[in-house]
Amino acid sequence: MAAPALETRHINPWIIAISVMTSTFMEVLDTTVVNVSLPHIAGSLSATIDEATWVLTSYLVANAIILPLTGWLANYFGRKNLLMAAVVGFTTASFLCGFAPSLFWLIVFRAMQGAAGGCLQPLSQAVLLEAFPPQDRGKAMGFWGVGIVVAPILGPVFGGWLTDTYSWRWVFYINIPVGVLSILMTRLFIWDPPYIKRGEGKIDYWGIGLLALAVASAQFMLDKGQQDDWFSSNVIRALLVIACLSAVAFVVRELTIPAPVVNLRILKQRTYSAGVILMTMVGFVLYGSMVLLPIWFQTLLGYPAVQAGMALSPRGIGSFIAMPLVGSILIPRADPRKLLIIGLLASAVTLFQFSRLNLDAGYWNFFWPQFFQGISLSLLFVPLSTVTMTPIPKEQMGTATSLFSLMRNLGGSLGIANVTAYVSRHQQIHTNYLVAHVNPYNPQSNLMLNGMQRTMEVHGSGPVISMQQSYAQMWGLVQRQAGILSYIDAFHVLAAIFVFLIPLVFIMKRPARGGGPAPAAH
Repeated sequence: MAAPALETRHINPWIIAISVMTSTFMEVLDTTVVNVSLPHIAGSLSATIDEATWVLTSYLVANAIILPLTGWLANYFGRKNLLMAAVVGFTTASFLCGFAPSLFWLIVFRAMQGAAGGCLQPLSQAVLLEAFPPQDRGKAMGFWGVGIVVAPILGPVFGGWLTDTYSWRWVFYINIPVGVLSILMTRLFIWDPPYIKRGEGKIDYWGIGLLALAVASAQFMLDKGQQDDWFSSNVIRALLVIACLSAVAFVVRELTIPAPVVNLRILKQRTYSAGVILMTMVGFVLYGSMVLLPIWFQTLLGYPAVQAGMALSPRGIGSFIAMPLVGSILIPRADPRKLLIIGLLASAVTLFQFSRLNLDAGYWNFFWPQFFQGISLSLLFVPLSTVTMTPIPKEQMGTATSLFSLMRNLGGSLGIANVTAYVSRHQQIHTNYLVAHVNPYNPQSNLMLNGMQRTMEVHGSGPVISMQQSYAQMWGLVQRQAGILSYIDAFHVLAAIFVFLIPLVFIMKRPARGGGPAPAAH
C-alpha cells in the first residue's frame, strides 16, 4: 500500500526542506571541495597530478549517469527508499574515500560516491516543489538555490582549509556526521506521494545502457579534451562519435517505446524546454567563469590556493543573502520572467566588469563584481527554477528535475572545457602578437630591455647572464599580458552569452502569481 501523502501528515515544509537540503548541499559541495586537495592527494598516494584528476573525473561521470535516471528509479523503488539509499551510499563512500589506501581505490570509491550523490539534487528539488504549496514555491527554490549555487563556490575554500589544517582525508570524513543527520531526518520526515507506484513496469535495459554510454562518453571527452589537445587525439574523436551515436539511439528509443526510462516527451512543454536550455547555458557561464578566476588569482596574481578560494567567496555571500529574499519577497509579487531578464542583464554586466580589470587589480576590485554577481545569479536562478517547473504535473516532477539537473551539470562541464580551451588558444594568439613587437627595433621594448639588463648588472650579473635574465623576464611579462588579455576575451564572450539568452525568456509562459499553476483544479 502506498505511503500516505505528505499533505496528510501535516509536516512543516521547512523541516522537509532542511531534511533534503542537508545531504544535497553536502553532495554539491563535494563536486568542487576536492579540487584544491589534488596535489596533496597525489603526493600522499605516490601519483602524478594528471593521475589524481581521475578522482574528479570518476565522480563527475558516475554522477552524470545517475542524474537522468533518478525519476525512473524513484518510481521503481520508491522516492523515500531511493533517497535513503542515496544518502547511506554517499556517506559510506565518503568514509571509504577517506580510508583509501591507494589512488585506484580512491577512484573506485569516488565513483561510488558520485553514483549515490547523483540522485540527491533532483530528488531534493522534486520533494521541495511538492512539500510547499504553489504560492510558496519561490521560497522553496530560493532555499534550494542557496545549496546548488553557493556550495560549489564555498567548496575550494572549505577543502583548502581542511587540507591545510588536518589532511586531505578530512575532506571526505567531514561528510559522515552530516550524512548521519540527513539519514535520520529523511527517515522521520520524508514520505512517498500517493502517485508513485513502486515496482511497476518493465525495466528499459537498452535505454539505461544507451544513456549511460552517451553521458559517460561525453563527460570523459569534456574532462580530458584539453589535456589531450581535443580532436588531435584519436581517443577524443572516438568518444565524440560514441557519445553522438548513443545519444541519437537513446532519443529514438525513448520516443518510440511505451515505458521509457526517461520520458523525453516532457520536453514538448515549451516553458520547460526553454527553461532547460537556459539552465544549460547558465551552468555553462557559471562554471566557465568559476574556473577562470582561480587561475587568474594563482597564476597571474600569485595567490596561494586557500587565499584564491577565499577571494572567490564574495559571489557565494551575495547569493546566500539574495536568494531567500528573491524567493520570499520578489517571486510572489512580480512576474518571474521579468526578474529572469533582469538577472541575465545584471549577470552580463558583472562579467563585463571583470573584463575591465588588469594585472594591477586588488582584492576589492574583484570583491564587488563578484558580490553583485552573486545577487544577479539569485535573480536568475530562483525565477528560472520556479517558472520552468510551474507547468509540470506532480507525476512527472521526478523526470523533470532529473533532466534539469543533468543539463545544468553538462552545461557546467561544457563551460569548463570550452572556456579553458578558448583561453589557451587566445593566449597563444596574444603571445604571438606581443612577441612580434618585442624586438631591438621597437623603441619601447628596447628601452625596457636595456633597463632590465642594467638592473641585473648592478646586482652583480655579467653582461651575458644579465642579457639572458632580461630576455627571460621580458618573456614572463609577455606571457602574463597575453594571459590577462585572453581572460578579458573570455569574459566578453560569457557576458554576450547571457545577453543572447534573453529572447528565450519570451518563449516561456507567464506563471500564476506566486510561481504556481493556475488554480483551476479547485
